[in-house]
Amino acid sequence: MSSPEKPQDLPRDLPRLALIAGPTASGKSALAIELAERIDGVVVNADASQVYRDLRILSARPSPTDEARVPHRLFGHVDGADSCSAARWAAEARAVIGEAHAAGRVPVLVGGTGLYLRTLIDGIAPVPAVDPAIRDAVRALPVAQAHAALAVEDPAAAARLAPADTTRVARALEVVRSTGRPLAAWHAQREGGIGGAVDLRALVLLPDREELMRRCDARLAAMFGDGAVEEVAALIARADVPADAPVRRAIGVPEIAAMLGGTLSRDEALARAQLATRRYAKRQYTWFRHQPPTDWQRSTCSNSQFYFTQSG
Repeated sequence: MSSPEKPQDLPRDLPRLALIAGPTASGKSALAIELAERIDGVVVNADASQVYRDLRILSARPSPTDEARVPHRLFGHVDGADSCSAARWAAEARAVIGEAHAAGRVPVLVGGTGLYLRTLIDGIAPVPAVDPAIRDAVRALPVAQAHAALAVEDPAAAARLAPADTTRVARALEVVRSTGRPLAAWHAQREGGIGGAVDLRALVLLPDREELMRRCDARLAAMFGDGAVEEVAALIARADVPADAPVRRAIGVPEIAAMLGGTLSRDEALARAQLATRRYAKRQYTWFRHQPPTDWQRSTCSNSQFYFTQSG
């Protein structure tokens, strides 16, 4: 993620935007609500699972009581039968951020989906649509064969990507074959980002790793007892939500679905969902530790004093 001008170097009349990011179970939502109450803010979701209406409990969306404390936007606004890409979310986020600024309020972005944040702040690569015939041919290749072809057609991408990374290898190969340019060349031409048009103050929460893992496990156990199982049962009963829909790939959904289908016990489903959550949290932790600009503040606790004040 590229770094826009530092806040102290920006013109004072730029509209303000707060961001609280970090891995799952790090305490982002509570801190975002607290901040929004202090600065007349509007909490804007930046989590790929929390956009789905069907997963309030399993995605750890704010409760109705919490949502009543301050305005919330882009939470649970996408039906499970639909999908939400980073480009779609970024366009919606730009709109609600603009609405908040027009109303004299401060948007408070909160979430852990790095791709969403990067797309909104840095912009999106203008990659043309891939020729369907090329896409089908590439996706039909075994990943080892696709990676070997990529090593010839886009050596830099092949060196960067793991040979077994089916999705990313296929994407890089189909783009270079369809457009004649490597995917990295398109990514260098990002457009539509708002990073240079706002006074961005960002805080990344990075709690102690062992404590974070304990929180993940405890929260999953609570979810299983607080309605997540019933939530997934209702989701998979819907005939209009295909098995490969993004909402059905959310952490916890496959595990609970397997439990409901009789292939996993409740304890096995919980253990697998907890493991998936811990792995996801570790990936997020690494991303937020190394990817964002160095001028994004980082904190090891979730109740620290946020440095974006109403007068600052």
